[in-house]
Amino acid sequence: MRPTTRGAVPARLEALRRRFERWRTTRKGHSPIPDPLWASAVKLAGVYGLCRTARTLGLDYNALKRRVASVGSDAACGAAPAMTFVELASAPQAGLPECIVELEDPHGAKMRIQIKGSQGPDVVTAVSRVFWSAGR
Repeated sequence: MRPTTRGAVPARLEALRRRFERWRTTRKGHSPIPDPLWASAVKLAGVYGLCRTARTLGLDYNALKRRVASVGSDAACGAAPAMTFVELASAPQAGLPECIVELEDPHGAKMRIQIKGSQGPDVVTAVSRVFWSAGR
């Protein structure tokens, strides 16, 4: 019986799952899992995490975890591969961005700052400092 997994199974994990299935259909009695299969499972646990690997391959989670820990791999924590920086480009906007900031001090003085375009919070900070210090 094939274990259920969420989402598509990566090709490398699927290939190892098929190797495990072939071994299970040809093994004699209750022979232990061969070391090369365990080594491949440990390696992929470092890439795809312990839970997903154990579930996909039909392995005992704790047995795989012990094997991974004995190798001293980062996968011992079930960690996914190290993340890298990904830049996301924003979609061009139809109009210019707009921001309105209204300030009022305790004495009733008011200021309204309306910013259009690419000017950011630095302008608001500078102008509001002048506003707050003017009353003193």
